[in-house]
Amino acid sequence: MSAQSVILASGSESRRRLLANAGVEAEAVRPNVDEDAAKATFRAKGMRVADQAMQLAELKAIKVSQRRPGLVIGGDQMLNLDGEPIDKPKDMADAGNHLRKFSGKTHRLETAIVIAENGEPVWRHLAAPKLTVRPLSEDFIASYLEKSGEGLLKTVGAYMLEDLGAQLFTRIEGDYFTILGLPLLPLLDYLRTRGVLQS
Repeated sequence: MSAQSVILASGSESRRRLLANAGVEAEAVRPNVDEDAAKATFRAKGMRVADQAMQLAELKAIKVSQRRPGLVIGGDQMLNLDGEPIDKPKDMADAGNHLRKFSGKTHRLETAIVIAENGEPVWRHLAAPKLTVRPLSEDFIASYLEKSGEGLLKTVGAYMLEDLGAQLFTRIEGDYFTILGLPLLPLLDYLRTRGVLQS
């Protein structure tokens, strides 16, 4: 087995937990990337939502990899509603607006992951689960926001699929791990090829 260290370039608790639960020991290091500034630049260039997610994932991985040895995992997830990027809600009222916007529609979660080593990207993967939200009543939205609380503000779609968020959808195409923010199965496969995990 390789003594290759694995670093998660993220402050995301859900990504760290997904890795730990799958048996991957990874140190979490915040990349300190100004995501808002990066997104503004990407959008000014008219970049597709999937490409924005990939660029941000790469930015995070490279930034940490430039100062830390090992395999550095950078990830990003953006919600794509008919080609429009939707960011995390600013407050609970904004979360309600998100849900109204998604009601009765299908959106994609552009979920990018990049591994960098010695400051260079060595592996990339993009997955895009499709989620169809059922028509939501105002009463349901109000009740859902009240029961779910401010944890929703940490998620790009104002939902946590592992909790009450399951009630929002009529159809989901894509794997559970990816929806939670990390395309875990292809990542584990790559870590096996690098000798980090047993094959």
